[in-house]
Amino acid sequence: MRRMSLTPELVALCHREEIDPGPSGEWTQLSDEDFSALASRLADEADEGPLWVFAYGSLIWKPAFESVEQQRASAYGWHRSFCLDMVRWRGSAAQPGLMMALERGGRCDGVIYRLPDGEKPAQIERLLRREIDDHESVSSVRWVPVRTAQGRLRALGFWVGVTGKGTSLRQPLEQVAWVLARACGHVGSGAEYLYNTVSHLETFGIHDRNLWRLQELVAGEIGLIHGHGITGEPSVMEVAIT
Repeated sequence: MRRMSLTPELVALCHREEIDPGPSGEWTQLSDEDFSALASRLADEADEGPLWVFAYGSLIWKPAFESVEQQRASAYGWHRSFCLDMVRWRGSAAQPGLMMALERGGRCDGVIYRLPDGEKPAQIERLLRREIDDHESVSSVRWVPVRTAQGRLRALGFWVGVTGKGTSLRQPLEQVAWVLARACGHVGSGAEYLYNTVSHLETFGIHDRNLWRLQELVAGEIGLIHGHGITGEPSVMEVAIT
């Protein structure tokens, strides 16, 4: 049985109350008309049949949409990466954070969710409003080819292939761990985000070696920040090694 080094007790040490600073003004906000037009375009590009969404991070443990089916799936040519710079949500101006996106290269094992039958533009628009809010993020929304036990299909993916302003690509895990152990915003900490992602991936039988190593490093960083005398039981989240 596998036990995480990053426990709920360690995660709790990273929490602090932060005020939502609101949009920074650096990005061009999407209007209602923009959301509608983007949703229509993506719906036109969709395959026939059900609407699937590819989840590799927070969508696994906080989907915020109704689904009627879920299954494991793999996206080839992409891998998880803490590369989105955050000064809001799970970071602040005083201590910027990082959140995940998909960078090019490798393979990403995740979960696909099938949405109920319905009007695809309306379903997609609801997803867009959860995931993005500015024009600069539009290019990160795309249809991702995935492989499943039943065959191949395309699923809607978010924050895929990000580049440019607001990203820090290909950082070493040690640097990412330093940030995640310290960053917190008005919705929570980077350590909490990592803990939820790793624990839920393991529940699905998905073992991401980079994230597993990262949670060990973050646990060590939190220990350094708060002292080595931390006590507490290991995480109750136990999973069989797959």
